[in-house]
Amino acid sequence: AMASGGMGDGGSSRGVGRSQHQENVEYLYASLKQVYKKAFLPLEEYYSFPDFFSPTMSDNDIDAKPFVLLLGQYSVGKTSFINHLLGDRPQGYPGSNVGPEPTTDRFMAIMHGKEDRVLPGNAVAVSPGKPFRGLQIFGNAFLQKFQCAEMRSEILESMTLIDTPGVLSGEKQRIGRNYDMSNVCKWFAERSDLILILFDAHKLDISDELKTVIEGLRGHDDKIRIVLNKADQVNPQQLMRVYGALMWSLGKVFKTPEVTRVYISSFWRREYAAAGAQSQILFDREKDDLFRDLRDIPKNAAVRRVNELVKRARTAKVHSLVCACLRKMMPAMFGKEKKQKELLANLEIIFQAVAQEHGISPGDFPDAEIYREKLIRWTGTGRNLSSLPKLNKELVKRLDDCLANDIPALLRPLAMGNEGNEWERESMNMIQQYDQPAHSSAFDVSTQDQNEDALAWASLARQAAGKSDEDGDVSWEGVKSLHRPAKHHQPSQGGHFDREQPEAKESA
Repeated sequence: AMASGGMGDGGSSRGVGRSQHQENVEYLYASLKQVYKKAFLPLEEYYSFPDFFSPTMSDNDIDAKPFVLLLGQYSVGKTSFINHLLGDRPQGYPGSNVGPEPTTDRFMAIMHGKEDRVLPGNAVAVSPGKPFRGLQIFGNAFLQKFQCAEMRSEILESMTLIDTPGVLSGEKQRIGRNYDMSNVCKWFAERSDLILILFDAHKLDISDELKTVIEGLRGHDDKIRIVLNKADQVNPQQLMRVYGALMWSLGKVFKTPEVTRVYISSFWRREYAAAGAQSQILFDREKDDLFRDLRDIPKNAAVRRVNELVKRARTAKVHSLVCACLRKMMPAMFGKEKKQKELLANLEIIFQAVAQEHGISPGDFPDAEIYREKLIRWTGTGRNLSSLPKLNKELVKRLDDCLANDIPALLRPLAMGNEGNEWERESMNMIQQYDQPAHSSAFDVSTQDQNEDALAWASLARQAAGKSDEDGDVSWEGVKSLHRPAKHHQPSQGGHFDREQPEAKESA
């Protein structure tokens, strides 16, 4: 009863208060589409944002129901979990297979529909009414392994479930996929409201591919929940050891100091096994907690959508400033190839300079190694860093104004209409504070940790980060000599350094 009926309340629209809230949500979504096209999209297109991050968003992406993504190795119970959530129909959701072997060999999007049917991936990716157009970037090899299952379900009226193929442990099987499992999971994770990673109580090992997939989820830690499934197969003493082993394994993969919520139960239609009979109360309470987490997803979907857009905007702004800084530091004519290699090698210092010059939190910057690889790939098509767009202050200001004024104004009636929802009010306050610069010393270059060349690079990059193309060139030699005066000084006859050397003064 809990699985089939308890989840439906979040998707209903009964009652005057709920109706008013729904109107506010619909108005918010309609306004977000306009805001994205006005302030986000021009900057993303100008700086080739999709080449470095995710594709541009469509109206369907903004309107889409919340996603719940399920990940895990094969035969941990992902498909059984979904069928249990949907009411334990004897045949399961359309196209589902359950077994001890790797049965789900494709990505399945389970959505609400008037009748049971399975749609092929290529058709779903071009369907104007579904939010999967962005999956076309993964090519036909992936789309042949993607399907959409439609069925009547009260739960699916308010969310979409994403079933995934079991993560494999063998290198040969992984290579045989013909698509990048990690990047596909990352695409779904960016659009998901909740990510459930399932583990079998008898299979706690984390394969290399699963580790890669989990590492690709960084930045979405607040969405991740761990499910220790089939916990009724072990007795309480064994369960305690299994839980400890799982925490130890996860500690090597998750790099965050926060503790990820772990649900311990068994999610299928059967009665609990005899081995776990003593833990039945624990399993029931854990199951209730997880279903409550799922039930809250539709209520918080609107603010989560705004939160994801704000994160996307921060990334886009950082990308634009880094691109402009790299372009500014490239020579006008000679030595471009050498300078480009230096810039790519010192990308962390470029990030530091942009962060300090524009008051941006280091947490808004992408992973330097991944960004470096994308820059190398981008420049490998006959372009160099001089081809990057220059700083467009108008587009950046338009984005800042939108985040500082437009979006908080849209959220205000939503929060006022949900006075009991503390999370929404806190999220609105966080977004309203966007325009306050966040200064951090995480990128600071200290004289103890960096050599003199690194100091010179940092100063040069800060000059470039603070200038537009019309401000003139930065002086590499001048900055370098400014930070390395000792190598230009000669000792006087008295054995002291000559601090009045004219050349050093002029260079400085």
